Amino acid sequence: MLLGCIGDDFTGSGDIANTLAKQGMHTVQYSGIPTENAAANVEAGVIALKSRSIDVDEAIEQSLAALAWLKAQGCKQFFFKYCSTFDSTPEGNIGPVADALANALDTDCVIVCPAFPGTGRTLYMGHLFVNGVLLNESGLQNHPLTPMTDPDIRRWLEPQCKGPVGHVVAQDVAAGSERIRQLLDAEAADGKRLIVVDAIHDEDLIAIGKAAADLPLITGGSGVALGLPANFRHQGDIAETPEPWKGESGHCVALSGSCSTATRNQIAIHKENNPSLEINAGDVINGKTTPEMVCNWLMQQEGIPLAYSSADPAVVKAVQDEFGVEKSANTLEDFFSKVAHQLVALGVKRLISAGGETSGAVTAGLQVDTLEVGPEIDPGVPAMRAGENLIVALKSGNFGAPDFFSKAARIMEHGKV
Repeated sequence: MLLGCIGDDFTGSGDIANTLAKQGMHTVQYSGIPTENAAANVEAGVIALKSRSIDVDEAIEQSLAALAWLKAQGCKQFFFKYCSTFDSTPEGNIGPVADALANALDTDCVIVCPAFPGTGRTLYMGHLFVNGVLLNESGLQNHPLTPMTDPDIRRWLEPQCKGPVGHVVAQDVAAGSERIRQLLDAEAADGKRLIVVDAIHDEDLIAIGKAAADLPLITGGSGVALGLPANFRHQGDIAETPEPWKGESGHCVALSGSCSTATRNQIAIHKENNPSLEINAGDVINGKTTPEMVCNWLMQQEGIPLAYSSADPAVVKAVQDEFGVEKSANTLEDFFSKVAHQLVALGVKRLISAGGETSGAVTAGLQVDTLEVGPEIDPGVPAMRAGENLIVALKSGNFGAPDFFSKAARIMEHGKV
């Protein structure tokens, strides 16, 4: 294994796995920390944790355990993957985990770059934009767990980490990899270990990747990983011929727990031509809606049936106010976990999941440890083989084209649209 990645949620891990696979690395995503060694032909390993919203100390512990396993596989470089919208709180996990990994790898120069232009995330003067809109005006300020109310990543990160935060501005990034590396070294020499690096275009990410060729640790969204495979290819480490993809036909079902604007729009479009069932979170918590009821309904439908709990932020807040944030989230995750488990037992061959927390629950319900990364559905979202007769698509809430659900179903079957 050449590159070891630690993701703080399941869909984000699939995002970086997709990026690396597209660039020619044989990539495998692991659900949690494996108990056995990786297969000899794996070039990039992605460990999907569920550490984004948990206690800081627990997040550090899990991340260091993942790092230890990846080091044992012989990795030459490591990547800490978090959301391209920097989902966190001022007391959150990104800074502490990055610091802990840097300590373990004895490095004082760590890139921080959540930018992913392919999905509309750009970083300019340290400020994160989503489709040209400042992060705190993009809808992410309403996130139920990690409301992003400040677009300045330097200002958001500094309370989380030890020491000041560095910065390499867009003009210097545009000057190329040598200039980027000079400034990274200068910031590190000035005591700034975590260094925010601007990126507006994919060319910026490729230049950043080249500048990071010999850095032990990089952190960011999956976009900044775009330039890393070329470094291994230049060294002659990457196999040239990718393995062929085999899709699956048969019953396809979609589940969604994401409340993002993008997912709610995708649901509205999908409902026009496919059977859809809205799940009321309060009914799940009260036991009025059960996994068995939802599975029976889904299996009786034609097309690509969808069951969703996605709702307007005001509706979500009302449920949280009545039942509590933690109980609401845990109950819905357990619900989707059981639904996924039962659907596969009933013969579902293609399973689509929308939302990071939902996808983590789905993966847990499937009891899947290893996911072979296949073709891209949309930027940041690959089809992945989860078993001999099962393919899954795990979508972050904000990702995907308007017709994502139907598009995913086609690619999971044929390998192309």
